Amino acid sequence: MSETPDLTVLVVGSGGREHALALALARDPKVVAVHAAPGNPGIADCATCHEVDALDPSAVVELAQRLDANLVVVGPEAPLVAGVGDAVRAAGIACFGPNADAAQLEGSKAFAKEIMAAAGVPTGESAVCLTPEDAAAALDRFGAPHVVKDDGLAAGKGVVVTDDRAEALAHAAGCERVVIEEFLDGPEVSLFAISDGTTVLPLQPAQDFKRIFDADEGPNTGGMGAYTPLPWAPEGLVDEVVATVIQPTVDELRRRGTPFVGLVYAGLALTSKGVRVIEFNARFGDPETQPLLSLLESPLGEVLYAAATGTLAEQPALRFADGYAVAVVLSNEGYPGPTVTGRELTGAEGPEVIHAGTARDADGTLRATGGRVLAVVGRGDTLGDARSAAYERIASIGLEGAHYRRDIAATAAEGAQ
Repeated sequence: MSETPDLTVLVVGSGGREHALALALARDPKVVAVHAAPGNPGIADCATCHEVDALDPSAVVELAQRLDANLVVVGPEAPLVAGVGDAVRAAGIACFGPNADAAQLEGSKAFAKEIMAAAGVPTGESAVCLTPEDAAAALDRFGAPHVVKDDGLAAGKGVVVTDDRAEALAHAAGCERVVIEEFLDGPEVSLFAISDGTTVLPLQPAQDFKRIFDADEGPNTGGMGAYTPLPWAPEGLVDEVVATVIQPTVDELRRRGTPFVGLVYAGLALTSKGVRVIEFNARFGDPETQPLLSLLESPLGEVLYAAATGTLAEQPALRFADGYAVAVVLSNEGYPGPTVTGRELTGAEGPEVIHAGTARDADGTLRATGGRVLAVVGRGDTLGDARSAAYERIASIGLEGAHYRRDIAATAAEGAQ
C-alpha cells in the first residue's frame, strides 16, 4: 500500500462544504496544515485563510506553490468548470477535483444526459431545448409536473418543478438552453462517491431538502437541510447505485479520455420503476456534506490524496460513526430571491456551526453576507435526537429576518420516508 506523506492541504472555496471539508481534514493525523482560498470566518477557526480569487487558476496555483501544498481540494463547481483543477495538475500538484472537461458532468445538464445515455445509466426521458417553440413542445410531450433545468451552472437554483405551464415556459425563456424532462416520482436520495478516474468509493446515502418552506413548499434553493443515514433506505441501495450509476459514468468518462478525479454526486429518485438519476454534481454537495463529514471516521486527507494520485483501490471502505446527523440551514431574509445582507450575526461559534455566507468587520463583528448563511449540525443516537440537537442549537443564533425550515428529517424520524 502506498505511504501517504504528511499533507499540506489547500481547500479552494468559501462556502459551507469547504468549512465542513476543512474541519474533517484537520482531524486527519496525516494533515499537518490546512489552508483555504479564500475561506470564511468559520473556516478561519480551523485553517489559515488567504484572499485569493477561487476562479483564477493561476492565482490558485501560485498560492499552492507558495504554501508548498501537496494536495489541493477544489470545493465549488464554478472553479472546477473554470479549469482550476487542470492548472493545479499541470503544475505537478495533486488535485482532488475533476478537470474542466469532466466537470461538464455538472456544468452541462445536456452533457450529463449524453454520458448517461452512452453508459446505460437509468434516468428520466428528456429534451434539450434552444427555442420557446422547442420548450413548449417538450412540456406538452412530458406533461405536468413540469421539470425545467437551466443547462448551465445556476448555484442550485436553475431548476423549476411546477404544474404551472406558464411558469415553466417563463423559466425556459430566461435560459440560453434548457433541459426539459419527465417528472420522476418517489423519494429522493443523494449518494456521493470518491473517484480516482477508475475506482469509486461511496459514502453513505443522505437526503436533502430543496424547497424553501416546510412541507416542500415554495421555490427551489441550494438546499435547506439534510440528514444521514437514511433509516428507510432499501437494503443494497449503495451497491446498486455504484454498479448501475456511478461506476458506469466514471468508466464512460475515462473511455472518452476525460477521467473523473474527484467527487461524483448522484441525485437520485427511487421511482416505482427503480432507481433513476435526477442530476449529477461534480463536487461535494451542500448541505449533505455537513452531516456526512461530521460522521466520517476515515482519514479524509488520506482518502482524497489517494484519489488525486490514482491509488484509491488501495483504500478500505469508508467508515462512519454510529448514529445520525442532521443539518439545518439558516438563510437570509428574501432567499432564494434578492436577499438582505450585512446584518449582524450572533451565537454562531463552535464546530457544529458550519459557515457559508459570513464575513467579519475590522472590529470583529460577524455579519451575514450570503443567501444561505450557515448550517447547524446536530448528532444523536437516534434521528430524533440529532434533530433535537440541531434545532436547539440553531434557535440560539441571532439574525434579524432569518429563516429556517422546521421539518428537516421530521418524517423519517417518525418512521416514514
